[in-house]
Amino acid sequence: MKLLLTTRIALRALRKNKMRAGLTVLGVVIGIAAVTTMVSIGQSASDLVQGQFQSLGTNVIVIFSASQREGAVRHGRGSSPTLTAEDAASMAKECDAVLAASPMVFSGGQVIYGNTNWRPRELVGVGTDYLTVRNWALRQGGFFTERDIHSAAKVCIIGRTLVAKLFQTTNPLGKTIRIRNIPLQVIGVLEEKGANIVGEDQDNVVIVPYTTVRKRLQGSSFSNVDIILASARSVHRMAEAESEIRQILYERHHIHPGDPPDFDVQNTTEIANILGIITGTMTLLLSSIAGISLLVGGVGIMNIMLVSVTERTREIGIRMAVGARGRDILRQFLVESVLLSSIGGIVGFGLGAAASVGITKIINSLSSGTPWPVVISFKAAVISMLFAGAVGVFFGYYPARRASRLDPIDALRYE
Repeated sequence: MKLLLTTRIALRALRKNKMRAGLTVLGVVIGIAAVTTMVSIGQSASDLVQGQFQSLGTNVIVIFSASQREGAVRHGRGSSPTLTAEDAASMAKECDAVLAASPMVFSGGQVIYGNTNWRPRELVGVGTDYLTVRNWALRQGGFFTERDIHSAAKVCIIGRTLVAKLFQTTNPLGKTIRIRNIPLQVIGVLEEKGANIVGEDQDNVVIVPYTTVRKRLQGSSFSNVDIILASARSVHRMAEAESEIRQILYERHHIHPGDPPDFDVQNTTEIANILGIITGTMTLLLSSIAGISLLVGGVGIMNIMLVSVTERTREIGIRMAVGARGRDILRQFLVESVLLSSIGGIVGFGLGAAASVGITKIINSLSSGTPWPVVISFKAAVISMLFAGAVGVFFGYYPARRASRLDPIDALRYE
C-alpha cells in the first residue's frame, strides 16, 4: 500500500511539471528507440542470412574438384575434372552421416517453346536425390528416375519463372521444350523459392538428368561432374559427414597420406555461422553506440531530480515534520526516477519498433533481392525495460539519498 501511495504522489509530482518531465525522458526515449531499432534490424539481417542458407538445402556440403596447375599458373577451383557421379553414389551409400548426394553438371542455352524463347539463369544436370539435398519440393508432376539417368532421357523439370515466361496459363506438364535443338519433355514443376540474397531468381531454372547434359547437350563422353552436393542427416552431424566424405574420396581417388587432395569440401553451415557472427557483432557494436544515449538520458534524469530536490526542500521538511522517515523520502524520489525512465523505455520501444518496420520496408523497396523479414525483437524489449529501470535507480539514487538526509528544521526554514 505504501508503494502504491508513493507511486500516486510521484505521478502527481510529475504532472505538475509535464514539460520538464518530457524533456527529461527524451534522452531515455532516444536511447531505447535506437537500441531497439538496431537489435531488430540486426536480427532481421541474421534471419535473412540463415533463411538464404536454408534455401540452399538441408545441411548442405559442397564438394568441388581441386584447382589445376599449368606450369606456374593455377586455375580456379573446379578446373581439374576429378569428381564423378560414382563418387556421389558412394557418399550416399557408404557414409552413415550423409542423407543424400547428387552430382551436378552446369550448362547454358536458350529454352524454346513454340514461338517463345527464354534464357534460364541456371541450366543444370543433377541426380535423382537433388531435391532431397536442396530441400526443394515439386509443385506439379514428378522427378526423373534412375532409368532416366542411365538412358540420358530427354526430360526436364522447370521452375516457376519458366512457366510464366514460356507457358503463361498453359499447363506445362507433358509439353516439349527445346534446348540447343534437343527436345525435352517437361515432367515436373518446382515449388517457388523466390530470389536469393543477391537478387538472383532461383525459380529461373531448368533441371535435367546430368547424363542428358553431358551426352546430349554438351556432346561429351566424359563421366566427370562439376560439383557434388551432399546433405548431412542433421546439423549436428555436419562435421561427421564432412569427415566421412573426405575419407571415402581419399580411398576412391587413391590419395596417399601427405599427398594433396584433388578435391575440396566446403561446409555451408560454417559460412552461415560466420555470417551470423558478423551480423551479430555489428548489431552489438551499433547497439553499444546507441546505448551511449541511454547514459546521457540517465545523467539528465539525475540533474532534474537534483533540481527537484532543491525546489521541494520545504515540502520534504513538512513531510518529515509530520512523521515521514528518511527511507520514505528516499523511496518517493526513487519511484519518481524509475517512473521517468520506465515511461521513456515504453515510448522508446514503441518508436524503435515503428522505426525498425519502416527501415525494413525502405530496404525492401530499394532492394531487388529476397525481402528482409520484419522482426520486432522482444528480447530487446525486455532488455530495454530492465535497462530503463536500472537507469532510473542508478541515476536517481543520489538525489533521493540527498533528499532523505535533509535536516527537517533546515528544510522547513528553506525559502
